[in-house]
Amino acid sequence: MNSWIVETEKLTKAIGGKAVVNDVKIQIGQGDIYGFLGPNGAGKTTTIRMLLGLAKPTQGSIRIFGKDLRKERLSILRKVGSLVEYPSYYGHLNARENLEVVRRLLGAPRARIGEVLDVVRLTAESSRPVKGFSLGMKQRLGIATALLGQPELLILDEPTNGLDPAGILEIRELIKRMPKELGMTVLVSSHLLSEIEQMATKVGIIAKGRMLFQDSIGALRERAQAKVRLGVSDPESAWRQLLAAGYEAEWDRSRLTVNGASDSRIAAIVASLVRQDFDVYRVEEEGASLESIFLKMTGGEGSL
Repeated sequence: MNSWIVETEKLTKAIGGKAVVNDVKIQIGQGDIYGFLGPNGAGKTTTIRMLLGLAKPTQGSIRIFGKDLRKERLSILRKVGSLVEYPSYYGHLNARENLEVVRRLLGAPRARIGEVLDVVRLTAESSRPVKGFSLGMKQRLGIATALLGQPELLILDEPTNGLDPAGILEIRELIKRMPKELGMTVLVSSHLLSEIEQMATKVGIIAKGRMLFQDSIGALRERAQAKVRLGVSDPESAWRQLLAAGYEAEWDRSRLTVNGASDSRIAAIVASLVRQDFDVYRVEEEGASLESIFLKMTGGEGSL
């Protein structure tokens, strides 16, 4: 038996004869913050709904905590908390009262309400009617609701969607604390690439229902070749000189660019230019961003 908290094989969902999720393989380890990344309409929410037993796969398998979701759905979902799309509340009730409704359904201890309010830092606001909460506070209350049953796996679908920068920061920092403070594994979906980059330990990229990449954020960055830009006198002549000397370079009418060259090769290029009496006044390395890699993988489908 492997140690994956979540594992899918050939997971497929067809709607109207069209596969909106196609042959998806997901592997999430204990303590991961797994960033499920893709443009809107890529199949993220459909996949999440299948993981939560809210939609039935057309084919393929889902194992959570090493158990088959089809055979042990109830026992699995007792250990899973989720926030899918926007949470709904009783606006006239305060935060504690809203949590009490769910606590009774789950059979959780009454003391658990205070604990989850403390985790999401809403204790001071817990007596206010929820209708007066900001969107960020409502999202935090939604996460508190998902935590009531002390889940081992937390699944969050676009938790920062529609939030202002302060709200995004609140949710991001909350998610980053989960594995260390609560021993929890987190799956968080988003189309905001910068957010996933700042909180995830592992990333899965999906587009048009197919998984394009799955590995650590570091492994994703390694796929990009760093560019070195050179500021030189007379860049066109310098570019022609490098080509004649057998070096690959690009010229954009103001600077020279060398792709994926080693340190020693860059040093040789600079030395060659200096010997030919060109002034080299700037050498800058420019790493490819996560977003540029993502756009290349998905054929230009991106996020904001």
